[in-house]
Amino acid sequence: MRRGLDASFSALPLHALADAALARAAELGAEHASFRLDRVRTARLLLRDGVLGGGQDATDTGLAVRLWHRGVPGFAAAPELTPRAAAGAAEQAVAVARACSAIGGGSGEPVGEPVHPAATWISSYRVDPFEVPEEERIALMAGWSRRLLAAPEVDHVLAFLTLVQENKFYADLAGTVTAQQRVRVHPLLFAQGSDPRGGGAATLRTLGPPTARGWEYLSGDGWDWERELAELPAHLAAKLRARPVRPGRYDLVIDPSNLWLTVHESVGHTTEMDRALGHEASSTGTTFLSPDGLGSHRYGSPLMNVTADRTAEHGLATVGFDDEGVAAQSWSLVRDGVLTGFQHDRRTAGLAGLERSNGCSFAESATHVPLPRMPNVGLRPAPGGPSTADLIAGIEDGIYLAGSDSWSIDMRRQNFQMTAQRCHRIRNGRLDGQLSGVAYQASTTEFWSALTALGGEETYRLFGADLCGKGQPMQVAAASHGCPAAVFTGIEVIDTGAEGLP
Repeated sequence: MRRGLDASFSALPLHALADAALARAAELGAEHASFRLDRVRTARLLLRDGVLGGGQDATDTGLAVRLWHRGVPGFAAAPELTPRAAAGAAEQAVAVARACSAIGGGSGEPVGEPVHPAATWISSYRVDPFEVPEEERIALMAGWSRRLLAAPEVDHVLAFLTLVQENKFYADLAGTVTAQQRVRVHPLLFAQGSDPRGGGAATLRTLGPPTARGWEYLSGDGWDWERELAELPAHLAAKLRARPVRPGRYDLVIDPSNLWLTVHESVGHTTEMDRALGHEASSTGTTFLSPDGLGSHRYGSPLMNVTADRTAEHGLATVGFDDEGVAAQSWSLVRDGVLTGFQHDRRTAGLAGLERSNGCSFAESATHVPLPRMPNVGLRPAPGGPSTADLIAGIEDGIYLAGSDSWSIDMRRQNFQMTAQRCHRIRNGRLDGQLSGVAYQASTTEFWSALTALGGEETYRLFGADLCGKGQPMQVAAASHGCPAAVFTGIEVIDTGAEGLP
Protein backbone atom coordinates (compact mmCIF):
# COMPACT_ATOMS: atom_id res chain seq x y z
CA MET A 1 0.00 0.00 0.00
CA ARG A 2 1.36 3.43 -0.95
CA ARG A 3 0.78 6.19 1.57
CA GLY A 4 1.13 9.92 1.07
CA LEU A 5 4.15 12.05 1.90
CA ASP A 6 4.08 13.18 5.53
CA ALA A 7 2.13 16.47 5.58
CA SER A 8 4.39 18.06 8.19
CA PHE A 9 7.39 17.47 5.90
CA SER A 10 5.62 18.75 2.79
CA ALA A 11 4.71 21.90 4.72
CA LEU A 12 8.38 22.85 5.17
CA PRO A 13 9.66 25.59 2.81
CA LEU A 14 11.49 22.98 0.72
CA HIS A 15 11.52 24.77 -2.63
CA ALA A 16 12.30 28.19 -1.19
CA LEU A 17 15.32 26.82 0.68
CA ALA A 18 16.55 24.94 -2.37
CA ASP A 19 16.17 28.04 -4.55
CA ALA A 20 18.16 30.14 -2.09
CA ALA A 21 20.98 27.61 -1.87
CA LEU A 22 21.23 26.80 -5.58
CA ALA A 23 21.00 30.41 -6.68
CA ARG A 24 23.86 31.38 -4.37
CA ALA A 25 25.95 28.40 -5.51
CA ALA A 26 25.44 29.42 -9.15
CA GLU A 27 26.36 33.04 -8.37
CA LEU A 28 29.63 31.83 -6.85
CA GLY A 29 30.49 29.81 -9.95
CA ALA A 30 29.63 26.24 -8.93
CA GLU A 31 29.52 23.88 -11.93
CA HIS A 32 27.40 21.27 -10.15
CA ALA A 33 25.37 21.96 -7.03
CA SER A 34 22.69 20.09 -5.13
CA PHE A 35 20.52 20.90 -2.13
CA ARG A 36 19.23 18.30 0.30
CA LEU A 37 16.86 18.62 3.27
CA ASP A 38 16.78 15.52 5.45
CA ARG A 39 14.46 14.75 8.34
CA VAL A 40 15.07 11.48 10.19
CA ARG A 41 12.86 10.41 13.10
CA THR A 42 14.10 7.50 15.21
CA ALA A 43 12.26 5.89 18.13
CA ARG A 44 13.82 3.19 20.31
CA LEU A 45 12.65 1.08 23.25
CA LEU A 46 14.61 -1.16 25.59
CA LEU A 47 12.96 -3.65 27.95
CA ARG A 48 14.68 -5.89 30.49
CA ASP A 49 12.66 -8.96 31.48
CA GLY A 50 9.52 -7.28 30.22
CA VAL A 51 10.06 -4.01 32.12
CA LEU A 52 10.76 -0.78 30.29
CA GLY A 53 14.40 0.17 30.75
CA GLY A 54 14.63 3.17 28.45
CA GLY A 55 13.45 4.81 25.30
CA GLN A 56 13.86 7.75 22.99
CA ASP A 57 12.03 9.47 20.17
CA ALA A 58 14.21 12.01 18.38
CA THR A 59 14.02 13.88 15.08
CA ASP A 60 17.10 15.17 13.26
CA THR A 61 16.39 17.84 10.63
CA GLY A 62 18.81 19.91 8.60
CA LEU A 63 19.83 21.12 5.15
CA ALA A 64 22.98 20.51 3.13
CA VAL A 65 24.66 21.84 0.01
CA ARG A 66 27.10 19.83 -2.04
CA LEU A 67 28.83 21.32 -5.07
CA TRP A 68 31.82 21.27 -7.39
CA HIS A 69 33.69 24.55 -7.81
CA ARG A 70 36.46 24.64 -10.44
CA GLY A 71 36.49 20.84 -10.37
CA VAL A 72 36.84 20.49 -6.61
CA PRO A 73 34.01 19.30 -4.31
CA GLY A 74 32.72 21.24 -1.33
CA PHE A 75 30.07 20.45 1.27
CA ALA A 76 28.35 22.30 4.11
CA ALA A 77 25.26 21.78 6.28
CA ALA A 78 23.10 23.82 8.61
CA PRO A 79 20.40 23.01 11.18
CA GLU A 80 18.40 26.20 10.54
CA LEU A 81 15.71 25.93 7.87
CA THR A 82 15.89 29.50 6.56
CA PRO A 83 16.80 30.93 3.13
CA ARG A 84 19.68 32.77 4.80
CA ALA A 85 21.07 29.54 6.27
CA ALA A 86 20.64 27.77 2.90
CA ALA A 87 22.53 30.49 1.04
CA GLY A 88 25.13 30.49 3.80
CA ALA A 89 25.64 26.76 3.41
CA ALA A 90 26.29 27.32 -0.32
CA GLU A 91 28.88 29.98 0.52
CA GLN A 92 30.55 27.72 3.06
CA ALA A 93 30.61 24.81 0.60
CA VAL A 94 32.38 27.00 -1.96
CA ALA A 95 34.85 28.06 0.73
CA VAL A 96 35.52 24.39 1.51
CA ALA A 97 36.11 23.66 -2.19
CA ARG A 98 38.53 26.57 -2.46
CA ALA A 99 40.41 25.43 0.64
CA CYS A 100 40.63 21.88 -0.72
CA SER A 101 41.81 23.20 -4.09
CA ALA A 102 44.66 25.02 -2.38
CA ILE A 103 46.00 21.72 -1.04
CA GLY A 104 45.41 19.73 -4.23
CA GLY A 105 41.94 18.34 -3.47
CA GLY A 106 39.53 17.04 -6.07
CA SER A 107 39.49 13.89 -8.13
CA GLY A 108 36.67 13.53 -10.57
CA GLU A 109 33.44 15.34 -11.24
CA PRO A 110 29.94 13.79 -11.34
CA VAL A 111 28.70 12.22 -14.56
CA GLY A 112 25.52 13.58 -16.10
CA GLU A 113 22.16 12.00 -15.33
CA PRO A 114 18.61 12.25 -16.68
CA VAL A 115 16.64 15.07 -15.07
CA HIS A 116 13.63 14.22 -12.88
CA PRO A 117 11.83 17.56 -12.45
CA ALA A 118 9.13 16.66 -9.90
CA ALA A 119 9.32 13.10 -8.54
CA THR A 120 7.85 11.73 -5.32
CA TRP A 121 8.58 8.24 -3.98
CA ILE A 122 7.30 6.50 -0.84
CA SER A 123 8.34 3.07 0.41
CA SER A 124 5.82 0.25 0.66
CA TYR A 125 4.16 -0.12 4.06
CA ARG A 126 0.61 -0.35 5.40
CA VAL A 127 0.68 0.91 8.99
CA ASP A 128 2.79 3.91 9.97
CA PRO A 129 4.63 2.64 13.09
CA PHE A 130 4.73 6.16 14.51
CA GLU A 131 0.92 6.23 14.52
CA VAL A 132 0.95 3.30 16.96
CA PRO A 133 0.85 4.70 20.53
CA GLU A 134 4.06 4.13 22.48
CA GLU A 135 2.06 2.33 25.19
CA GLU A 136 0.97 -0.21 22.59
CA ARG A 137 4.54 -0.71 21.37
CA ILE A 138 5.75 -1.28 24.94
CA ALA A 139 2.90 -3.67 25.69
CA LEU A 140 3.69 -5.82 22.66
CA MET A 141 7.41 -6.10 23.47
CA ALA A 142 6.61 -6.77 27.16
CA GLY A 143 4.17 -9.51 26.15
CA TRP A 144 6.73 -11.15 23.90
CA SER A 145 9.29 -10.97 26.72
CA ARG A 146 6.94 -12.55 29.28
CA ARG A 147 6.11 -15.30 26.83
CA LEU A 148 9.79 -16.24 26.58
CA LEU A 149 10.34 -15.89 30.34
CA ALA A 150 7.58 -18.43 30.96
CA ALA A 151 9.79 -21.13 29.45
CA PRO A 152 11.96 -22.92 32.06
CA GLU A 153 15.04 -22.63 29.84
CA VAL A 154 14.92 -18.81 29.80
CA ASP A 155 16.37 -16.80 32.69
CA HIS A 156 16.35 -13.30 31.22
CA VAL A 157 15.09 -11.47 28.13
CA LEU A 158 16.39 -8.26 26.62
CA ALA A 159 14.04 -6.66 24.06
CA PHE A 160 14.73 -3.82 21.64
CA LEU A 161 12.43 -2.04 19.21
CA THR A 162 13.63 0.48 16.61
CA LEU A 163 11.37 2.54 14.32
CA VAL A 164 12.70 4.93 11.67
CA GLN A 165 11.02 7.35 9.28
CA GLU A 166 13.28 9.12 6.80
CA ASN A 167 12.19 12.06 4.63
CA LYS A 168 14.47 13.57 1.99
CA PHE A 169 14.02 16.50 -0.38
CA TYR A 170 16.61 16.89 -3.14
CA ALA A 171 17.11 19.54 -5.84
CA ASP A 172 20.05 20.34 -8.13
CA LEU A 173 21.14 22.90 -10.70
CA ALA A 174 20.32 20.50 -13.55
CA GLY A 175 16.63 20.60 -12.59
CA THR A 176 16.03 17.37 -10.72
CA VAL A 177 13.65 17.74 -7.76
CA THR A 178 12.68 14.69 -5.68
CA ALA A 179 10.87 14.05 -2.38
CA GLN A 180 10.99 10.69 -0.63
CA GLN A 181 9.72 8.91 2.46
CA ARG A 182 11.01 5.61 3.83
CA VAL A 183 9.96 3.63 6.91
CA ARG A 184 11.65 0.68 8.60
CA VAL A 185 11.17 -1.33 11.81
CA HIS A 186 13.29 -3.77 13.77
CA PRO A 187 12.13 -5.72 16.84
CA LEU A 188 14.90 -7.80 18.43
CA LEU A 189 14.86 -10.07 21.50
CA PHE A 190 17.72 -11.83 23.27
CA ALA A 191 16.94 -14.80 25.54
CA GLN A 192 19.54 -15.92 28.08
CA GLY A 193 19.53 -19.31 29.76
CA SER A 194 21.77 -21.39 31.99
CA ASP A 195 22.46 -25.09 32.31
CA PRO A 196 21.71 -26.22 35.90
CA ARG A 197 23.92 -29.28 35.42
CA GLY A 198 27.08 -27.76 33.98
CA GLY A 199 26.61 -24.15 35.05
CA GLY A 200 27.15 -22.83 31.54
CA ALA A 201 25.14 -20.00 30.00
CA ALA A 202 24.05 -19.21 26.48
CA THR A 203 22.19 -16.46 24.66
CA LEU A 204 20.01 -16.77 21.59
CA ARG A 205 18.33 -13.96 19.71
CA THR A 206 15.39 -13.75 17.38
CA LEU A 207 16.30 -13.96 13.69
CA GLY A 208 13.53 -11.69 12.36
CA PRO A 209 15.48 -9.08 10.38
CA PRO A 210 15.10 -5.31 10.16
CA THR A 211 12.78 -4.51 7.27
CA ALA A 212 11.35 -1.61 5.29
CA ARG A 213 7.80 -2.38 6.39
CA GLY A 214 5.38 -0.72 8.78
CA TRP A 215 3.85 -1.90 12.06
CA GLU A 216 2.17 -4.76 10.19
CA TYR A 217 5.55 -6.54 10.34
CA LEU A 218 5.06 -7.13 14.07
CA SER A 219 1.70 -8.75 13.33
CA GLY A 220 3.32 -11.36 11.13
CA ASP A 221 3.40 -9.66 7.72
CA GLY A 222 6.80 -10.76 6.40
CA TRP A 223 7.94 -12.80 9.41
CA ASP A 224 6.34 -15.55 11.50
CA TRP A 225 6.92 -14.12 14.99
CA GLU A 226 4.51 -16.60 16.58
CA ARG A 227 6.57 -19.52 15.34
CA GLU A 228 9.91 -17.94 16.22
CA LEU A 229 8.86 -17.11 19.79
CA ALA A 230 7.42 -20.61 20.23
CA GLU A 231 10.58 -22.35 18.99
CA LEU A 232 13.23 -20.15 20.58
CA PRO A 233 13.24 -21.74 24.10
CA ALA A 234 13.80 -25.25 22.68
CA HIS A 235 16.64 -23.97 20.49
CA LEU A 236 18.15 -22.27 23.55
CA ALA A 237 17.89 -25.49 25.58
CA ALA A 238 19.68 -27.38 22.81
CA LYS A 239 22.36 -24.68 22.64
CA LEU A 240 22.96 -25.09 26.39
CA ARG A 241 23.58 -28.81 25.78
CA ALA A 242 25.77 -28.23 22.71
CA ARG A 243 28.93 -30.31 22.32
CA PRO A 244 32.22 -28.60 21.34
CA VAL A 245 32.90 -28.85 17.63
CA ARG A 246 35.83 -30.93 16.46
CA PRO A 247 37.98 -28.63 14.29
CA GLY A 248 38.40 -29.66 10.67
CA ARG A 249 36.88 -29.27 7.22
CA TYR A 250 33.13 -29.70 6.89
CA ASP A 251 30.39 -29.43 4.33
CA LEU A 252 28.24 -26.52 5.48
CA VAL A 253 24.56 -25.91 4.85
CA ILE A 254 24.16 -22.21 5.54
CA ASP A 255 20.73 -20.75 6.19
CA PRO A 256 19.97 -17.32 4.65
CA SER A 257 19.69 -15.96 8.22
CA ASN A 258 23.47 -16.51 8.46
CA LEU A 259 24.63 -16.29 4.85
CA TRP A 260 23.36 -12.73 4.40
CA LEU A 261 26.17 -11.36 6.58
CA THR A 262 28.81 -13.25 4.60
CA VAL A 263 27.34 -11.76 1.42
CA HIS A 264 27.36 -8.31 3.02
CA GLU A 265 31.01 -8.45 4.06
CA SER A 266 32.61 -10.53 1.29
CA VAL A 267 30.61 -9.28 -1.73
CA GLY A 268 28.69 -6.15 -0.76
CA HIS A 269 31.51 -4.06 0.65
CA THR A 270 34.03 -5.68 -1.67
CA THR A 271 32.35 -4.38 -4.83
CA GLU A 272 32.17 -0.73 -3.72
CA MET A 273 34.14 1.21 -6.33
CA ASP A 274 35.52 3.77 -3.87
CA ARG A 275 37.25 0.89 -2.07
CA ALA A 276 38.59 -0.47 -5.40
CA LEU A 277 39.99 3.00 -6.14
CA GLY A 278 41.62 3.19 -2.70
CA HIS A 279 39.52 6.19 -1.67
CA GLU A 280 37.95 4.32 1.26
CA ALA A 281 40.66 2.69 3.30
CA SER A 282 41.39 3.88 6.80
CA SER A 283 38.05 3.13 8.47
CA THR A 284 36.91 -0.26 7.22
CA GLY A 285 39.49 -1.14 4.59
CA THR A 286 39.71 -1.42 0.83
CA THR A 287 39.07 -4.48 -1.36
CA PHE A 288 41.12 -7.14 -3.10
CA LEU A 289 39.19 -6.39 -6.31
CA SER A 290 40.46 -3.91 -8.89
CA PRO A 291 38.53 -2.11 -11.64
CA ASP A 292 40.43 -4.00 -14.36
CA GLY A 293 39.01 -7.30 -13.06
CA LEU A 294 35.56 -6.42 -14.38
CA GLY A 295 34.35 -9.15 -16.71
CA SER A 296 37.23 -11.53 -16.03
CA HIS A 297 37.88 -11.95 -12.29
CA ARG A 298 36.75 -15.41 -11.13
CA TYR A 299 34.88 -14.70 -7.87
CA GLY A 300 33.44 -18.13 -7.20
CA SER A 301 31.49 -21.13 -8.41
CA PRO A 302 29.44 -20.90 -11.65
CA LEU A 303 26.40 -21.21 -9.34
CA MET A 304 27.18 -17.77 -7.90
CA ASN A 305 24.93 -15.00 -9.25
CA VAL A 306 24.77 -11.81 -7.18
CA THR A 307 22.53 -8.84 -7.91
CA ALA A 308 22.64 -5.27 -6.61
CA ASP A 309 19.17 -3.80 -6.29
CA ARG A 310 17.84 -0.45 -5.09
CA THR A 311 14.29 -1.33 -6.16
CA ALA A 312 13.41 -4.48 -4.16
CA GLU A 313 10.15 -4.07 -2.22
CA HIS A 314 10.81 -3.87 1.55
CA GLY A 315 14.59 -3.70 1.02
CA LEU A 316 16.40 -1.53 3.56
CA ALA A 317 18.45 0.20 0.82
CA THR A 318 15.50 0.59 -1.54
CA VAL A 319 14.86 4.17 -2.66
CA GLY A 320 13.29 6.01 -5.54
CA PHE A 321 16.39 8.18 -6.01
CA ASP A 322 19.79 8.33 -4.37
CA ASP A 323 21.34 11.41 -2.76
CA GLU A 324 22.62 12.63 -6.13
CA GLY A 325 19.22 12.50 -7.85
CA VAL A 326 19.94 9.20 -9.64
CA ALA A 327 16.93 6.92 -10.20
CA ALA A 328 17.04 3.52 -8.44
CA GLN A 329 18.32 0.60 -10.51
CA SER A 330 19.13 -3.12 -10.41
CA TRP A 331 22.29 -4.63 -11.92
CA SER A 332 24.55 -7.67 -11.80
CA LEU A 333 27.64 -7.78 -9.58
CA VAL A 334 28.60 -11.42 -10.19
CA ARG A 335 27.27 -13.61 -12.99
CA ASP A 336 28.10 -17.32 -13.22
CA GLY A 337 30.90 -16.74 -10.72
CA VAL A 338 32.59 -13.87 -12.63
CA LEU A 339 32.77 -10.24 -11.48
CA THR A 340 30.42 -8.18 -13.65
CA GLY A 341 29.78 -4.96 -11.76
CA PHE A 342 30.69 -2.45 -9.08
CA GLN A 343 28.69 0.03 -7.00
CA HIS A 344 29.02 3.67 -8.12
CA ASP A 345 28.04 7.16 -7.24
CA ARG A 346 28.27 9.85 -9.93
CA ARG A 347 31.91 10.64 -9.16
CA THR A 348 33.28 7.09 -9.18
CA ALA A 349 31.23 6.37 -12.32
CA GLY A 350 33.11 9.20 -14.04
CA LEU A 351 36.47 7.91 -12.81
CA ALA A 352 35.57 4.46 -14.15
CA GLY A 353 34.74 5.87 -17.57
CA LEU A 354 31.02 5.14 -17.31
CA GLU A 355 28.33 7.38 -18.73
CA ARG A 356 25.99 6.95 -15.76
CA SER A 357 26.00 6.17 -12.05
CA ASN A 358 24.07 3.17 -10.73
CA GLY A 359 22.71 5.26 -7.86
CA CYS A 360 24.63 4.31 -4.70
CA SER A 361 25.07 7.74 -3.12
CA PHE A 362 23.66 8.05 0.39
CA ALA A 363 24.15 10.19 3.51
CA GLU A 364 23.01 9.25 7.00
CA SER A 365 21.66 12.76 7.64
CA ALA A 366 21.87 16.32 6.38
CA THR A 367 25.06 16.86 8.34
CA HIS A 368 26.83 14.02 6.50
CA VAL A 369 28.38 14.23 3.04
CA PRO A 370 26.97 11.53 0.70
CA LEU A 371 29.18 8.46 0.21
CA PRO A 372 28.94 5.47 -2.11
CA ARG A 373 26.81 3.12 0.03
CA MET A 374 25.75 -0.43 -0.47
CA PRO A 375 22.44 -1.23 -2.22
CA ASN A 376 20.52 -4.40 -1.42
CA VAL A 377 22.96 -7.14 -2.51
CA GLY A 378 21.56 -10.64 -2.91
CA LEU A 379 22.56 -14.14 -3.96
CA ARG A 380 20.08 -15.54 -6.46
CA PRO A 381 18.38 -18.90 -5.70
CA ALA A 382 18.34 -21.89 -8.07
CA PRO A 383 15.12 -21.83 -10.14
CA GLY A 384 13.07 -24.81 -9.00
CA GLY A 385 15.88 -25.74 -6.61
CA PRO A 386 15.70 -27.91 -3.48
CA SER A 387 14.36 -27.10 -0.03
CA THR A 388 16.62 -26.60 2.99
CA ALA A 389 15.62 -30.07 4.23
CA ASP A 390 16.62 -31.54 0.89
CA LEU A 391 20.01 -29.80 1.05
CA ILE A 392 20.60 -31.16 4.58
CA ALA A 393 19.51 -34.63 3.45
CA GLY A 394 22.30 -34.60 0.90
CA ILE A 395 25.06 -34.09 3.49
CA GLU A 396 26.68 -37.10 5.13
CA ASP A 397 28.87 -35.29 7.66
CA GLY A 398 28.51 -31.54 8.06
CA ILE A 399 27.09 -28.56 9.94
CA TYR A 400 23.91 -26.52 9.44
CA LEU A 401 24.29 -22.88 10.53
CA ALA A 402 21.43 -20.46 11.25
CA GLY A 403 21.43 -16.84 12.42
CA SER A 404 24.30 -14.39 12.13
CA ASP A 405 26.56 -13.66 15.08
CA SER A 406 30.12 -12.30 15.27
CA TRP A 407 32.43 -11.87 12.29
CA SER A 408 35.93 -10.75 11.39
CA ILE A 409 37.36 -9.73 8.01
CA ASP A 410 40.72 -8.32 6.97
CA MET A 411 41.35 -4.86 5.54
CA ARG A 412 41.20 -6.07 1.91
CA ARG A 413 38.19 -8.33 2.54
CA GLN A 414 40.17 -11.30 1.36
CA ASN A 415 39.97 -13.52 4.48
CA PHE A 416 37.10 -13.78 6.95
CA GLN A 417 35.65 -15.71 9.87
CA MET A 418 31.96 -16.07 10.71
CA THR A 419 30.05 -17.57 13.64
CA ALA A 420 26.33 -18.37 14.00
CA GLN A 421 23.46 -18.27 16.48
CA ARG A 422 22.83 -21.98 16.07
CA CYS A 423 25.17 -24.67 14.72
CA HIS A 424 23.58 -28.08 14.17
CA ARG A 425 25.60 -31.23 13.49
CA ILE A 426 24.52 -33.08 10.34
CA ARG A 427 25.02 -36.87 10.29
CA ASN A 428 23.78 -38.96 7.39
CA GLY A 429 21.41 -36.27 6.19
CA ARG A 430 19.79 -35.55 9.56
CA LEU A 431 20.31 -32.91 12.25
CA ASP A 432 22.00 -34.40 15.34
CA GLY A 433 22.12 -31.82 18.16
CA GLN A 434 23.87 -28.47 18.38
CA LEU A 435 27.60 -27.74 18.46
CA SER A 436 29.39 -25.00 20.37
CA GLY A 437 32.37 -22.88 19.36
CA VAL A 438 31.78 -23.18 15.61
CA ALA A 439 33.42 -20.56 13.38
CA TYR A 440 34.00 -21.00 9.66
CA GLN A 441 37.04 -19.47 8.02
CA ALA A 442 38.00 -18.97 4.37
CA SER A 443 39.38 -16.62 1.82
CA THR A 444 36.59 -14.90 -0.07
CA THR A 445 37.27 -16.61 -3.42
CA GLU A 446 37.95 -20.00 -1.78
CA PHE A 447 34.61 -19.81 0.01
CA TRP A 448 32.56 -18.81 -3.01
CA SER A 449 34.36 -21.37 -5.20
CA ALA A 450 33.20 -24.04 -2.70
CA LEU A 451 29.52 -23.22 -3.40
CA THR A 452 28.16 -26.54 -4.68
CA ALA A 453 24.37 -26.29 -4.27
CA LEU A 454 21.70 -23.61 -3.94
CA GLY A 455 18.22 -23.81 -2.48
CA GLY A 456 15.22 -22.87 -4.56
CA GLU A 457 12.96 -19.83 -4.37
CA GLU A 458 11.12 -21.22 -1.32
CA THR A 459 14.34 -20.96 0.75
CA TYR A 460 15.04 -17.36 -0.33
CA ARG A 461 14.70 -14.81 2.49
CA LEU A 462 15.55 -11.11 2.83
CA PHE A 463 17.79 -10.35 5.82
CA GLY A 464 20.02 -7.35 6.41
CA ALA A 465 21.71 -4.75 8.58
CA ASP A 466 20.30 -1.44 9.74
CA LEU A 467 23.53 -0.09 11.26
CA CYS A 468 26.25 -0.67 8.64
CA GLY A 469 29.14 1.72 9.29
CA LYS A 470 31.44 3.39 6.78
CA GLY A 471 33.50 6.53 6.33
CA GLN A 472 35.18 9.08 8.54
CA PRO A 473 33.33 10.52 10.39
CA MET A 474 31.47 7.21 10.62
CA GLN A 475 28.04 7.10 8.97
CA VAL A 476 25.49 4.32 9.28
CA ALA A 477 23.22 3.02 6.54
CA ALA A 478 20.83 0.09 6.12
CA ALA A 479 20.95 -2.62 3.44
CA SER A 480 19.10 -5.87 2.86
CA HIS A 481 20.59 -9.10 1.55
CA GLY A 482 18.45 -11.83 0.08
CA CYS A 483 19.82 -15.37 -0.05
CA PRO A 484 18.66 -18.94 -0.47
CA ALA A 485 19.99 -21.76 1.70
CA ALA A 486 23.28 -22.93 0.20
CA VAL A 487 25.87 -25.70 0.48
CA PHE A 488 29.61 -25.00 0.71
CA THR A 489 31.92 -28.00 0.55
CA GLY A 490 35.07 -28.56 2.61
CA ILE A 491 35.14 -25.31 4.59
CA GLU A 492 37.60 -24.92 7.49
CA VAL A 493 35.88 -24.88 10.90
CA ILE A 494 37.58 -24.05 14.19
CA ASP A 495 36.48 -24.36 17.82
CA THR A 496 36.50 -20.84 19.27
CA GLY A 497 36.11 -22.27 22.76
CA ALA A 498 39.28 -24.35 22.60
CA GLU A 499 42.32 -23.32 24.60
CA GLY A 500 45.39 -22.08 22.76
CA LEU A 501 43.59 -20.34 19.91
CA PRO A 502 45.42 -17.25 18.64
